Amino acid sequence: MSALEASDLEAQSREAIQKGSKSFAAAAALFDAQTRADAEMLYAWCRHCDDVIDGQTLGHGMSPVADAPARLAALYAQTRSALAGETPSDPVFAAFQTVALRRGIPERYALDMIDGFSMDVEGRGYETLEDLLAYCWGVAGVVGAMMAIVMGVPASDLPTLRRAQDLGLGFQLTNIARDIVEDARNDRVYVPRAWLAELSLPVEQLTDPARRADVAALARRLVQAAEPYYASARWGLRDLPVRSAWAIAAARGVYRQIGLDVVSAGPAAWDERVVVSGRMKAWRALEGGIVALRSATLDRLGKTPERPAMWSKI
Repeated sequence: MSALEASDLEAQSREAIQKGSKSFAAAAALFDAQTRADAEMLYAWCRHCDDVIDGQTLGHGMSPVADAPARLAALYAQTRSALAGETPSDPVFAAFQTVALRRGIPERYALDMIDGFSMDVEGRGYETLEDLLAYCWGVAGVVGAMMAIVMGVPASDLPTLRRAQDLGLGFQLTNIARDIVEDARNDRVYVPRAWLAELSLPVEQLTDPARRADVAALARRLVQAAEPYYASARWGLRDLPVRSAWAIAAARGVYRQIGLDVVSAGPAAWDERVVVSGRMKAWRALEGGIVALRSATLDRLGKTPERPAMWSKI
């Protein structure tokens, strides 16, 4: 691949992340140049796969997809082909191939992510929190593991990858809490069915404004479930380069803040989409820098606390 082609792929990937996730784009700016380019190319592939299945454009405007199984099969085929070293015709897969082969991303991780999207295609429901976490692994936890590999963590370093997985799980639980009502409008229900049964809340009533207090209770429970994963992820920062640790600590702070804001808003959280203010993002970025410095200094002098006994795929 020529330098110009590589530059084009990086530019297209950066544009995708800036349009698809302002929070992640801001955090990615804290990486060193090569890590940023690789993280953005990996993100662009993840975003593309999600958009293909959901009928979206850069994460916006979900619409029903009639040929979802065929689209899913194409994603599997294109991903396997890229990882096998065949020349992709799609720039998104060319970018993914570049970063995956350069960083040594295991095929099983890439395919696990698409497996997560297959659960959406099947319209799968989740009875328990553990069932939901298995889904969260596919669409977010494994992304955290792949991102850690992009940042230089060896694919064999399972303890650190487990912490990266935990951050992805926390992110996804937060997303689900924020988007309960919007997802339900699109016939996507991720809240554990057992939790709905406890509140005598039928799936059909998740969008009913009269049940917003119950929806708020569900969101609070999801946010609480995310907390131990955010706490665990913090101890993976010590094994990252300091700039990568800063970027991830900032993203961790911003996403965790989304969950806190959802809980704080209570039933009003779905009057409009909860977003973190620019001032709060700046504060979380500054806070992330402090956490990263501690992780690179004091934390490395001591022993990493043992990870709590909680759900994990790794």
